[in-house]
Amino acid sequence: MSTTPSSAAPKVGFVSLGCPKALVDSERILTQLRMEGYQVVPTYEDADVVVVNTCGFIDTAKAESLEVIGEALKENGKVIVTGCMGVEENAIRKVHPSVLSVTGPQQYEQVVNAVHQVVPPRHDHNPLIDLVPPQGIKLTPRHYAYLKISEGCNHSCSFCIIPSMRGKLVSRPVGDVLSEAERLVKAGVKEVLVISQDTSAYGVDVKYKTDFWNGRPVKTRMLELCEALSSLGVWVRLHYVYPYPNVDDIIPLMAAGKILPYLDIPFQHASPKVLKAMKRPAFEDKTLARIKKWREQCPDLIIRSTFIVGFPGETEEDFQYLLDWLSEAQLDRVGCFQYSPVEGAPANLLDAAIVPDDVKQDRWDRFMAHQQAISAARLQMRIGKRVEVLIDEVEEQGAVGRCFFDAPEIDGNVFIDDATHLKPGDKVWCTIVDADEYDLWAELA
Repeated sequence: MSTTPSSAAPKVGFVSLGCPKALVDSERILTQLRMEGYQVVPTYEDADVVVVNTCGFIDTAKAESLEVIGEALKENGKVIVTGCMGVEENAIRKVHPSVLSVTGPQQYEQVVNAVHQVVPPRHDHNPLIDLVPPQGIKLTPRHYAYLKISEGCNHSCSFCIIPSMRGKLVSRPVGDVLSEAERLVKAGVKEVLVISQDTSAYGVDVKYKTDFWNGRPVKTRMLELCEALSSLGVWVRLHYVYPYPNVDDIIPLMAAGKILPYLDIPFQHASPKVLKAMKRPAFEDKTLARIKKWREQCPDLIIRSTFIVGFPGETEEDFQYLLDWLSEAQLDRVGCFQYSPVEGAPANLLDAAIVPDDVKQDRWDRFMAHQQAISAARLQMRIGKRVEVLIDEVEEQGAVGRCFFDAPEIDGNVFIDDATHLKPGDKVWCTIVDADEYDLWAELA
């Protein structure tokens, strides 16, 4: 046990891996530690203990988690492990037996208690004097933040183990969500990114019960949540939206400019046979017709998605079906992964032909080339248009930001030359002058 004197603030190093949902978990842990007087430091050598929030979704993410744990042990020696890979404690301890504790995702109290065991909090810390910002500790830049509205997932997709790691859907009370969003905006946030495992299902578990925010009743449902968030006067961007019929209800909000005309929908595939093997929800929907209807209502709508190629049993015919579907869907932003088996996933038990690695790679290459041409053509259509840009950083050549097309870190950027007078968090109107497959170039309007 540490003998850190009470006059010195105990120091915690923190490494957060994985998706934005894990980042929000990290922010919650760090907020609690800061409230207890801990100082968060950026280097291993300055820390009294290091917390690693792991990702365990696919094998490459697990490998990265184990690598980071090893690096933290080498550089510091005192390491606490949490997060999605924490559900596989034996696998972690087999490689790194000296980690101090291992917990799964959302186990905030256990992580904080583990930190207490290694380096106790200061006895003289007064949280009423040593203030933590009202919005808590954020790991994103000051001008945007992730807003997690629920935990877990009710689906049983055959390639995924997230429900076994994070449990069934548990929606946060809408009053709590909106109060958090309000605090973030008051702290200077200009863009709120709504995240969960399944944003469309928000409130299903509580039967869309009515809660209260600032004295007014609000239903725990995606539509009412979006309407309330739109009153805060900032960008609101929706992630992980499954294409259920209730998505139709929020398109008018996008068309009216109340929330960003941006939908992140994880389609994963298009072939009915593959989608059925994946056990994807709503795979029988006439998705192309719905996309067409959405764009008729909201012509500026941007749709981003992710896909998997090489799923067990995927034939060349299935893959060609996917390419043809992409040509018709004309999605704006797309990511693609080669299927890799995840330990514990039902897909491992499918009685289907395994797609060889070289075929997966070939399909991935063809997929990316096909979609790049679509994305490039759609961005070319934006040249000459006037858009609002949120500045993320300023470099010697100019400013780098994003417009409503682009979520941070996963989509493209807008580059503005000769705009070094701007600063992160500024919103400016620009005219698009050039584009490639991913990014835009603009001039200040």
